[in-house]
Amino acid sequence: MKKVTIILTIIIAMAINAKAQWTIQTSGKTNDFYSVYFTDANTGYVVGDDDGMGSGGMILKTTNGGTTWTPQVSNTYSILNSVHFTDANTGYITGGSGLILKTINGGTLWSPLTSGVTGNLKSICFTSATTAYVVGSGGIIIKTTNSGSTWTAQTSGRTNLLKSVFFINATTGYVVGDSATLLKTTNGGTTWTALNSGITGSFNNINGVYFTDVNTGYAVAQNGKIIKTINGGTTWTAQTTGLSNDMYSIYFLDANNGYAVGYTKILKTTNAGTTWTLQSSGISGSYDNLSSVFFLNTNLGFAVGYKGRILKTINGGVSGVEENSKETQLNIYPNPTSEEITVNINNKDNSIVILNIYNAIGKLVKQVSVTQNQQKINVQDLSNGIYMIEISSKGLLDRQKLIIQR
Repeated sequence: MKKVTIILTIIIAMAINAKAQWTIQTSGKTNDFYSVYFTDANTGYVVGDDDGMGSGGMILKTTNGGTTWTPQVSNTYSILNSVHFTDANTGYITGGSGLILKTINGGTLWSPLTSGVTGNLKSICFTSATTAYVVGSGGIIIKTTNSGSTWTAQTSGRTNLLKSVFFINATTGYVVGDSATLLKTTNGGTTWTALNSGITGSFNNINGVYFTDVNTGYAVAQNGKIIKTINGGTTWTAQTTGLSNDMYSIYFLDANNGYAVGYTKILKTTNAGTTWTLQSSGISGSYDNLSSVFFLNTNLGFAVGYKGRILKTINGGVSGVEENSKETQLNIYPNPTSEEITVNINNKDNSIVILNIYNAIGKLVKQVSVTQNQQKINVQDLSNGIYMIEISSKGLLDRQKLIIQR
């Protein structure tokens, strides 16, 4: 299996001052961005629409953590809505007119796939390196089990725009969209059941969905709405955000820590949605939406939006981390894996690092003491699925997803 390195840069604050929570990166563009994805701390991608100069769908790539961005050739004039990578080289983009692009060389070349549909494809979600779901206009849900070579239409029972798809494991997934649409499958998309989101009124579009385990999930909607379920979607409870701005994207690092972004706003929770705190985005004005948020670890995150906006935080958005911080690097590979992972730690203190592995419902399934800078860990005893790796030592704490597939 090809090795994929995930670099987790862990920065622990040593003091507090008045530094900005999020910093605006120089994208060199003024068009609207709709999705962001990073494969490691340095390498990331942003996609969006035409810049008005006839350049077509916009793809930008950075190899230095967002300091500079280079346009990639999309060979399409369609709007580009969503980007996702399954490893360092293999990535997918969805867009208008049934467009799905794929790269196998880190974006040097993007090739169109045959989706079999013509609608605007808004969101893509992978449950493994080969299986993915895409949703879009007209109630479109399509599925691939062979890395995009062929796509099969699912029956959603809807005709409106579907905006976001998220799977918590190989069989259980959720889709949200306009007109308070909230769908669930428990059989890998063979059938989809409509759920009652509890969102009513004329401003009732649901824009994003994210689950932290099989029972607990969140969705963001218009007018500052964030809703939460703790029973797998059977019932949903409105969270208190204090905002009336439309929210477009939501991302959780673990059961407690999550982010939501929308019209110039960034919200963070550290208590599973009980309270949401407004963070300073550094942007304001009309037509200045933030449309997507993505985190690599507890500190390093990115958000993108309209007018060429790319924002970055190196401290989780917490106000004022000083630069005299302690830095440790952790490399885990391969990911996905089938038998074992190799853990590399630049542990200058030579302290014992505890590595915990949690399953999809948050249960601790494996704990290992990492006593060397490089150490192999056998995971053959774990079943196929998505896990969360957590490392901790002397206040050091970070988390990263691990996929096991055989």
